[in-house]
Amino acid sequence: MLRWTLHKSLERNPSSGNVIVGILIKELEKAAYISDELYDRVYVFCKKILTLPKPYCTIGLDYACRLKTEKKVPGFCYQRMVSTEQNLRRDVFHQQDKVLLFLDPTLISEAVCNTLLRETQAVRMAETPVKCMSYIIANSIQAALGKHCDIHFLQQVLKDQSPEEVELWFQEILLAVEHSEHESGIGRQKHSQRMQEIYGKMVNSSEEVEPMAKLQKIPFPSPDIRVHLWTDEDQLWKELVLITKETQNVDVEFDSFRISELPTDIESNEQNRISVWSNDSGIERDLPGVEEKELGKLQRKPCIKKKGPDFDSAVLLQNLTKAPKGSRAGTLQRLSGQSTEVPAEPEKLPTARIVILGDDRALGRLAKAYYSYRKREARRPHRTLKANLQVYCIPVRGEETGTSLDKEEPPTMSEVCEISAYLGRVDPWYEGNINTLWDMIPKLAHMPPCSASGTTTHSFILDATSYYLRFAIQPVYFQIYSVKISFRDVSLEPVEDVFLTELKVEIQDCPFNKLNAIARKKTVTDTRGGGIQIHYKKALASNREREGSLVLRTSGALIKTIPQNDGEDLVCLSIYTDEVTRSSHLSCKLNVLRASSVHMRSLEIRTLTLQLDKDTRRVYTNVASFEVSACPEPCYSLQKMRTHRAQGDTKENGGLSRYMTKSLLLPINTFAGIIQG
Repeated sequence: MLRWTLHKSLERNPSSGNVIVGILIKELEKAAYISDELYDRVYVFCKKILTLPKPYCTIGLDYACRLKTEKKVPGFCYQRMVSTEQNLRRDVFHQQDKVLLFLDPTLISEAVCNTLLRETQAVRMAETPVKCMSYIIANSIQAALGKHCDIHFLQQVLKDQSPEEVELWFQEILLAVEHSEHESGIGRQKHSQRMQEIYGKMVNSSEEVEPMAKLQKIPFPSPDIRVHLWTDEDQLWKELVLITKETQNVDVEFDSFRISELPTDIESNEQNRISVWSNDSGIERDLPGVEEKELGKLQRKPCIKKKGPDFDSAVLLQNLTKAPKGSRAGTLQRLSGQSTEVPAEPEKLPTARIVILGDDRALGRLAKAYYSYRKREARRPHRTLKANLQVYCIPVRGEETGTSLDKEEPPTMSEVCEISAYLGRVDPWYEGNINTLWDMIPKLAHMPPCSASGTTTHSFILDATSYYLRFAIQPVYFQIYSVKISFRDVSLEPVEDVFLTELKVEIQDCPFNKLNAIARKKTVTDTRGGGIQIHYKKALASNREREGSLVLRTSGALIKTIPQNDGEDLVCLSIYTDEVTRSSHLSCKLNVLRASSVHMRSLEIRTLTLQLDKDTRRVYTNVASFEVSACPEPCYSLQKMRTHRAQGDTKENGGLSRYMTKSLLLPINTFAGIIQG
């Protein structure tokens, strides 16, 4: 909050911060101008970082490329960021960016939901597309010409013009900036000449302008954030379909994506289909004997034109080889994340930035939606609209968590936001800028909005979110786990679900309340419990599989996936149980297992109750047994099945499957990735 307050104070009155700015960075004279000397010094510093390991070298390379481009074409980074965030480019050849902020109204308080809805709507009304285009025009000209232009007069000219005229000038500025950025051998002087010509045409003057006393402040609009109340389980898929239709101008009916899930049995290599492949052009006049048929009676089943096995393989390789490979159980948690590489060309796929506000329950729900999305991608690669997904997590205290130990003692963030707490331990920037919002956002939501007359109110929540979206470029990958559940009632079919952080197991008629605090309290419930059998594969750093089995009497179990401290850094399941032992008096012993997979079943008539990701809405009762393992990547499973069908390959990784990631990982963006631990 202090950093944000200082930033806003300098923004409102730049002259009052000369002393502070001079102390911090002597070479940075004003917020809108960076000297060539400072550019060179920072560029040399970034190149030195390239000798360090990841993620330092990746960050250094990213900023070195930005500095080099910005020095050649001043104002390029501002123009690229604002036009992408506001989706000002209409053609499909440029990257489109959509920010979707999901709020679960059952987890987030009504005050927080209303505040974010009100503030995003106010920003959207204030920062219209025409205003954002004017900002880009003014910033590009001032960055290139410096004080040798009258930006205040230029802004007045743009204000008096129609939206169509402003958009024409905007397109001309974009074209000039992109030509200067792509042309080799061109320097800043040639780019400045182009900007001078455009500036002269806009102000209808070819005369030299007297140097201004100081540079003008040009606003930096917040990203276009769309807030969604997460009330539908299929809402993520629907929004991605709409995004791709908007950004790629795809004329596809939404109902064509509402195909029910195809039942697949990978073990028996059988797959039921409700559509057929088409090899014709799809045009009625090309059908044989069409002149003999009545067009009114012509009916065709929904079909997909198959491009051939080569195209199918190319689609899979294009979308799957970018996934991190260090995802197997038993590896270090730090190796499950992979730093993003700086692409040579911008991604042509639309980027959907998914921002989740809440605790582990919201992330568990996201993991389930992400798994469903990946299944649709794998099963219908030619019909599924593609999008580049990036996930951001902001922890927010909920009104009721359902995991507190005592009614008088509220849960800590490390108990209900294990993923955010872990990211804060390994990334100090995430800890200082994002985890501090845990208590702050609910407090700010209950404050009355500032109503300063004649001034635009600024939202700390939106500004913090914008900072997170713009500078968090290093993803950390978390393993999603699959649970297969069998019920005591044999008439019920087994079900499969996924979870991300925790699976809680309770035995019928056995109270089980204190095991959630097993990391900080060693007390357990004093009860006789029930008998269960646990069969597991032990997780070892050497990745060697060692099976184990035990039978014990317990009141329940807790299966966690996130390391509780810095000393535990394996990608594995941590299984906590309280074993009831018989000695001179009844006592309990704590058992802790590290496993890559586990199968657990009840040995008595008592059934089990499962709760996924601390969410009371995701509870399974009357469970006889269940099995937990790393959730397989749907594309890997489907491709492995296709390879076995086509080639009869008995190898574990035959065909294209050898290039794919076996397990499904959920990436969450951070500022620097994993640098501590």
